[in-house]
Parts: sequence; C-alpha cells; structure tokens
Amino acid sequence: MTEPRHADPLPLGGRDGLPYSKGLMARALIAAGVPAVRAYELALRVGVDLAERGEEAIDLDRLEELALEVLGENEGSQAIRRLRRYEALRELDLPIIVLIGGATGTGKSTVATEVAYRLGITRVTSTDFVRQTMRAFLKRDFMPSIHYSSFEVPPEEHGLGTVEGFLDQTRNVLIGVRGLIDRALTEGWSLVLEGVHLVPGMLPPVEGALVVQCVLAIEDEDLHTSHFWVRDAHSEGLRPVQKYLDGIGEIRKLQDFILDQARVCGVPVVENGNMELSIGTVMELVVAGAERFAKV
Repeated sequence: MTEPRHADPLPLGGRDGLPYSKGLMARALIAAGVPAVRAYELALRVGVDLAERGEEAIDLDRLEELALEVLGENEGSQAIRRLRRYEALRELDLPIIVLIGGATGTGKSTVATEVAYRLGITRVTSTDFVRQTMRAFLKRDFMPSIHYSSFEVPPEEHGLGTVEGFLDQTRNVLIGVRGLIDRALTEGWSLVLEGVHLVPGMLPPVEGALVVQCVLAIEDEDLHTSHFWVRDAHSEGLRPVQKYLDGIGEIRKLQDFILDQARVCGVPVVENGNMELSIGTVMELVVAGAERFAKV
C-alpha cells in the first residue's frame, strides 16, 4: 500500500465534489469540530440526500445546506467554515510533521493520537519509543541517560541537576528522532510525533515539510497529578503511579524549563486543562500553518 504524500483531512471538495463515504465524511466533520454523534448524523443525512438525487458525490455548497438543517445555523456554519479552510491542507503537496512536546503526564499521547486521526495521518509515535529502541542497541555503560526516566538523573552522572540530566538524555534521543523524521521525509510520509524530548530550539530545522510544533502544559499541579492515576489504570500497572507521584516536583521543574524554552523560541503553548479544547487548538495550528504555507 502506498503512503499518501500528505494528510487528507477533508475527503470531499472540488467543483464536482468527491465520492461519498460515510466514514470519511464523519471523520472530516469531526476534524472540523463537530461532536462524533452529530457528525455521523450529518454523514447519514448526506447519504440519504445523495441516494434521493441519484448522485455519488457532494460539494461543499450542498453539504452546507444539509449541515444547517441537521446541526443548526450556528454549529453548521462553523463546521463548513472550518471545512473550507481545510482546503489548504488538501492541496498541500508536502508531508505534515506535527511535533507535540511537553512534560511527562501532560496528555501528549492522547492529543497526538486524536490529532493524527482527524488529519488522516497513519504514523504516530513518541520519543519514548525512540529511546526504548536506542536502549536495545546502546548499553547503559555506554549511554546511561537513556536508561532512566526523563526526570531521573542516572547514578553514573551524579552531580548533574534534573534539568542538566534531562538535557543530556534529550540530546541523545534527538539523534534517533532526527533519523525518524529524515526517513519520513525521504518516503514522503506525514507523521505525528510526541514526547518530552521535543524541546523547542533543540531539534534542527526540518526542510521539505509543513512542520507544526507546540508544547502541552498543565498549570494546576493537582490536575497534572491526576493524569498519572489515569495512566496507571489504562496501562494496567505498567506505568505505576507512585513513581510519578514521587517525582512530581522534578517533573514540574522540567515543565517550567520546557515552557521557558517555548517562549524564547516562539513555540505555541497549549494549556491542556480540557482535552477537547487542546485537540482543537492543535488542529487550528496545523490548518493555520497550511494557510500560511499556501500564501508563500
């Protein structure tokens, strides 16, 4: 199966429209911010409309009429306005690289997975996966930093502070990350990559792709801590909560450092107090990036 050169978040459009698919239609509507149940209601209504008219494709003008009918004037017009803006993504003949950074426990993997789904990007991975792969080839005696959590300083490197130890690990992990991105660019893949190691200013510039970078943060420490309980439950104990609760002070220290770097480098910071709003904000950053790229 050939990998598309870019994401196709809007599987309809053009003067004559594109063939109807309920699943793709619903995904496009969800990407435009329509709740899933309502998106499928509208997708079903579109299917009925096409059957009644004996057609197999729909254009945005007709879709707008149906959206106003099913969703109401406010929600329907907003959804179609977003879909029209996504035309810049459909026409982009470049891979899309979305980089989502942030401290441990800020919801990066959840946001990354959902953004990838809405954009139609099939490749989603993390810098922790890169680090785990590197561990298999690089023994602890040779590169101790990658064998510990980002907020832990290896005993072999005693004397380093938490931030210094994290930076040492990050520099090593980014070697693998750069290789991963280079492979994606060579093959023309779009990619969503998340991880604590995506520190603004530390990854060399990426050419030949639309690159969108942001950092997730959680200002409230109690809310941040609650994410570890959720992760513990979802991982069935593979990511034990106590380790992260004990390290919350160091994790918050790393968050402060990453946020400072984001401000210096002009990288958007997304406060992840509400997951759905955060996903929408990242989607908006991608669409805005495509629009700016189209004007160049």
